[in-house]
Amino acid sequence: MWRLQLKRSYFIVFLILVAVIGISVSCTAEPKASLSTGLEISAESAVLMDSNGNILYEKDPYKPLPPASVTKVMTLLLGVEAVEQGKIQLSDSVYTSENAWHQGGSQIWLEPGEAMTVKEMLTAIAVVSANDAAAALMEHVFGSTQAAVDAMNRRAQELGLKNSHFSNVNGLPTSDHYMSAYDTATIAREAIRHPLYMDLVSIKEYWLRNGKNWLVNTNKLLWWYKGADGLKTGWTEEAKYCFVGTAKRDNLRLIAVVFACPEPRSHLRESMKLLDWGYANFSAVPVVEKGVVVDRVKVTKGKEREVQLIAADELNLVIAKNQNKNLTKNVVIDNNIYAPVAAGQKCGELVVAKDGKEVGKVDLVAEKSVDKAGFLQVMESVLGSLFSITR
Repeated sequence: MWRLQLKRSYFIVFLILVAVIGISVSCTAEPKASLSTGLEISAESAVLMDSNGNILYEKDPYKPLPPASVTKVMTLLLGVEAVEQGKIQLSDSVYTSENAWHQGGSQIWLEPGEAMTVKEMLTAIAVVSANDAAAALMEHVFGSTQAAVDAMNRRAQELGLKNSHFSNVNGLPTSDHYMSAYDTATIAREAIRHPLYMDLVSIKEYWLRNGKNWLVNTNKLLWWYKGADGLKTGWTEEAKYCFVGTAKRDNLRLIAVVFACPEPRSHLRESMKLLDWGYANFSAVPVVEKGVVVDRVKVTKGKEREVQLIAADELNLVIAKNQNKNLTKNVVIDNNIYAPVAAGQKCGELVVAKDGKEVGKVDLVAEKSVDKAGFLQVMESVLGSLFSITR
């Protein structure tokens, strides 16, 4: 009898432990961001990122979801990079194929054979999310939309995206096509580095076909939100309302992404809520301006023995307003620089840490080109070095 009672006691203790463990698991299952910020975001997935790639807020940020026209942040990036690399010119004519004409959805009603410039196609994609323009431009750059899709997936790998895969160039519903909020913010972070890209996505309105068609940007934050200057809206029944937006105030650039918002304009409202919270709680600490000389490096076998290193871009660190600014800077230089050196060639990094943890960095590049020295100059340098050692 006492053994039966003992077994019952053990069973009761076991049930109590299960209940306690269950309670503790359910408490820790909530997103950390919602516990620490108090923000209530209706989006299924959301991210607030600074320009250094640090996540300030997250809600299920790595979940793959249908992105609708937010897809075009990558389409635009490939188009802009093609211009920068000299593969195409803004003035080039792009002719509309039957495939581009058949895209449907949001469009500028291109006719088969109709030609527009690369700039006009890029503008139509950026301003009104034109699916036909996206297909026509990508065919012009890569030869076919499938080749463009392959290029988008390769670029995604280069950017380190883990939860994105593209099956078309414009985000129309299709299988095996998805992005995550974090990946989208990462693409946006790359996009803001390209002046042409930002010029395109900040256009509020544009007259097309010699003033016959008026395009008005679907990103209403350009009107509604101080400092907003991009990027891309998206909607389908499957994806619901999606948005990736960016704004800059007092040297602080933030990127907000929301996926699968439930109702019209909720994607814009929730994005502004994220941005408001970010600007209320964080500030930018200037570290270095673009083009400022940071250090110099020795050039082996160069006509000049040294070259100055400048910051490739500006660097502003984002720090919570209630935290101290315990920052340290460290210049890391490649000591094996051989001529010839091209202007803009990366030769090192300026790394900034807070409390011993890296929080930002910027490339250090050669201020000017250094040609390779001739034989006599190299010998003179070698003999000079030997002479200085013997002395």
